Amino acid sequence: MEGRILDWDGNDVSPGDVGELAIKSPRLMKGYYGNQSLTRQSIRNGYFHTGDLARMDDDGDYFIVDRMKDMITSGGENIYPVEIEDVLHQHPGIEDAAVIGYPDQRLVEIVMAVIQPKTDVSITEEDVLAWCQARLARYKVPRKVVIDHIPRNPTGKVLKSVLREKYSGAKEAFRI
Repeated sequence: MEGRILDWDGNDVSPGDVGELAIKSPRLMKGYYGNQSLTRQSIRNGYFHTGDLARMDDDGDYFIVDRMKDMITSGGENIYPVEIEDVLHQHPGIEDAAVIGYPDQRLVEIVMAVIQPKTDVSITEEDVLAWCQARLARYKVPRKVVIDHIPRNPTGKVLKSVLREKYSGAKEAFRI
């Protein structure tokens, strides 16, 4: 199997930089059954574009950072929700958390955290913001916090499209 990490224009990125993981293999699928459009979108120049954001270190090891469709673009910065979610999950009063992009006219998107507190725990937006401000770069701190149930599918994956639709009216994140 051969892998590359590519920028938005399809060029290889430098070690340490984040881009889309693309893979090539003789055992790779030929395409999506009955969906030529999606096949053309996903397989380009013999590489399957995974939709995963990844980086490679100087030793050639790959690290998945997040999903492209979940990345938040705010004020020219690319923000990876999984990093913020990891910080939120460390909070002793938070049972579950999800981070999505929320539309903003000036910044394109802002970071929005949806928090599910532990049973019988009272948590406020101020608690969440203080926790994040002490642990994250300023531009990654959520600008909007909502207390709600985190929807998950039967395999446990957070249904971010449900949250995006509920709070912003769009299933998909903003794309440039």
